Amino acid sequence: MENDIYVTPLSHRYASKEMSKLWSNNTKYSTWRKLWIVLAEVEKELGLEISEEQINEMKANVENIDYNIVSKREEECRHDVMAHVYEYGEKCPKAKPIIHLGATSCYITDNTDIILMKQGLELVKQKLVKVISNLTKFADKYKDIPCLGYTHFQPAQLTTVGKRATLWIQDLLEDITELEFVEEHLKLLGCKGTTGTSESFMKLFKDEEKVKQIDIRIAEKMGFNKTFAVSGQTYTRKLDSRVLNCLASIAESASKFANDLRLLQHEKELEEPFESKQIGSSAMAYKRNPMRSERINSLARHVIVLANDTKITSSTQWLERTLDDSANRRICIPEAFLAIDGILRIYANITENIVVYQNRIQANIMEELPFMGTEEILMKAVLKGGDRQELHERIRIHSMEASKQVKEYGRPNDLVTRIANDPRFDLTEEEILQILNPEKLCGRAKNQVTDFIEQEVKSVLKKYNNLIENIDIRLNV
Repeated sequence: MENDIYVTPLSHRYASKEMSKLWSNNTKYSTWRKLWIVLAEVEKELGLEISEEQINEMKANVENIDYNIVSKREEECRHDVMAHVYEYGEKCPKAKPIIHLGATSCYITDNTDIILMKQGLELVKQKLVKVISNLTKFADKYKDIPCLGYTHFQPAQLTTVGKRATLWIQDLLEDITELEFVEEHLKLLGCKGTTGTSESFMKLFKDEEKVKQIDIRIAEKMGFNKTFAVSGQTYTRKLDSRVLNCLASIAESASKFANDLRLLQHEKELEEPFESKQIGSSAMAYKRNPMRSERINSLARHVIVLANDTKITSSTQWLERTLDDSANRRICIPEAFLAIDGILRIYANITENIVVYQNRIQANIMEELPFMGTEEILMKAVLKGGDRQELHERIRIHSMEASKQVKEYGRPNDLVTRIANDPRFDLTEEEILQILNPEKLCGRAKNQVTDFIEQEVKSVLKKYNNLIENIDIRLNV
């Protein structure tokens, strides 16, 4: 790595090698060459005088790129595509006359971007499924472990550790549904010329039926089902917006999880993995900071903001083509993929080994449990002949006083004792404690986990089971 110039931390610090390689110069420019080859093959099939020798020469030099020649040529012509046309022609002297024949620059650049986004979405999907798999195992394992539920980050009715995890999974299932939709509707630009009218190809072939075949055949050779039916010089930038919106949606889900884990780590109930030699703080040696979750939040913020770039670009394009999109797209599209890849690697890494402190969870429950069970206590006392409205007021008064003891004086919660000593309730402390059994205060949480996994999750994991084998979730730093 070069240390005397800026290098994006996304590629060397956060993203995986495979995602970084996908958006590398080698992958990008070799894909340009594959598109030139496909164009030549289609033009030959449709009757132009292009030889197999020319095509084979092009194929032999797909990976043989001399970046020094390209750089020098671009300094002269100020055009990256023409610099590569020149360099490719130097390597392929026999094919030189027919390289890029009839095409405009966006045939190369736009189609390549779509191809790379398609491959990038597949890598994203792999890690997304891995996270879903990890969380599913976690949810099933802890489906019957009661814990405090929170609304407004204030203790509310009980739930279970596993049930809470299903909320994280559900967000990711929404994301994978959206990702599948985006994949299904990806189209190539095709090759329609400078303003999308196919004028140059009409001049080459003088046969509209042959010209109509160009897009179809290019798409098939590049692994796509269809191309955009109409375009200007570029494909509609709404495609970029759709793809990055999908990535931003995944970032939202991951960030929600990371926030939850940070809150629960503060409560000492859950904890992200902490390695034996890991340092939590340069000053406070005892600390175990949730740095992985914080990194998810940080990267997610970047992805969500990048999605706005594509929305602005899509909405400000002029007529058939302007170039004010180019510099922006070179940055925001690769960075969004690199960042979401980093997010999902961390997410998978955390969920592989979430630490659960069941004794702390139980202690937190017991501290708040008398408040959690007041409705059940009220109903039990009413069934014994008490007046519901009067008892409700007595519980309110006792609850306020018990809360005062905890907050102002740091004393234990004595609500159970207060109610047991109030003759209006006609309940013993033993009866109240039986009512306050945490396992009986979680509603359908346990069975909701089981039903959710069976009805919603298993089909997804079965569909993509082959994707999650041998995924490397080790972090670079």
